Amino acid sequence: MVLKITGKRGRKIVVGMSGGVDSSMALLLLIKQGWRPVGVSLKYPVWKDPANCLRENVCCSEESFRIARDVCDKLGVPYFVYDVSRKFKKAVIDYFLGRLRLGKTPNPCVMCNRFLKFKELFRWGSRHGIEYVATGHYARVRRNPGLRKYELLKARDTEKDQTYSLSFLDQSQLARLVLPLGHLRKREVYRMAEKAGFEIFLKQKQSQDFCFVSGKAMNAFLAKEIGLKPGDMLNDEGKIIGRHRGLHFYTIGQRKGLGLSGGPYFVRGHEMGRNTLEITKDKKRLFQKEIVLKPCHFPSAAPQKALRVQAKIRYRQQGAPAVLILKSKNKALLSFDKPQRAVTPGQFAVCYRRNVCVAAGEIQGIYRS
Repeated sequence: MVLKITGKRGRKIVVGMSGGVDSSMALLLLIKQGWRPVGVSLKYPVWKDPANCLRENVCCSEESFRIARDVCDKLGVPYFVYDVSRKFKKAVIDYFLGRLRLGKTPNPCVMCNRFLKFKELFRWGSRHGIEYVATGHYARVRRNPGLRKYELLKARDTEKDQTYSLSFLDQSQLARLVLPLGHLRKREVYRMAEKAGFEIFLKQKQSQDFCFVSGKAMNAFLAKEIGLKPGDMLNDEGKIIGRHRGLHFYTIGQRKGLGLSGGPYFVRGHEMGRNTLEITKDKKRLFQKEIVLKPCHFPSAAPQKALRVQAKIRYRQQGAPAVLILKSKNKALLSFDKPQRAVTPGQFAVCYRRNVCVAAGEIQGIYRS
């Protein structure tokens, strides 16, 4: 039997509610389409420290819960808060700190979507006899009849597209996932909110911070959780030109916060064994052409041969022409037509064919034949 996500009139659906405009308008659209939504907010932990007092967790503060509840009450929708704090710490925060200790730059949003957020929303739904889940993400899902697989597609609003962070969702999740905003532009969502009487969202600022610690508190968080591990900064000739606080405070391509005069200087790499940070003035040394991805994930199907793709190595980057070559079940080589700036181990490369997300993988490092 082929599942058709749209047109499930009268069916219940779990809607992940963040207290923001996107999830709220996704809820409104689902009601108009004939669904019977149930609003669910996931409660995550917040780093409790004076340095992090500027704001609570943007996704699950008491204020965001209040807004989500008010939206659901206004639309006549049941609302629940589901506490997943302990699971979040293990799946996201421990991963985040663990990758940093290994000298990598983690992406907690990708890992949260992969191992926590959607699993818990589907789990909550299953416990309450609800098969489908919806969120306010900007992306689309469709079933490819030729492949007999579900595909993850870019949103119509390419500036807001969130397929990068959703790229590790699997077939069982895609088959039961509804993304009402995938065909809309952000400005249309704001107009919808205004028309529906939700003016609060027109004044609400969109946060770019991690959900468990604010950007301004990040250095304090790392200093407390991992500590200070000072070492030498070396230039391209191996000469000591300064001292660093700890390798976990820096990422490839970083320019600010190095404390060096006579620049600009950039972080080129590091040596974990010697605890040294490699610094360069030569921007050309920041570019790499071939990288290794492991582990790899294919939302629809693994390629059987080399695949021409558009790939990006960070969320805000435009896709760049490349060839994806599967080396083993869980390892791939990504070879770009032109070298890419600041390839960062621990981050994710996501590959597309036209609008379809076909592959994603964690960047392990530079390919060496």
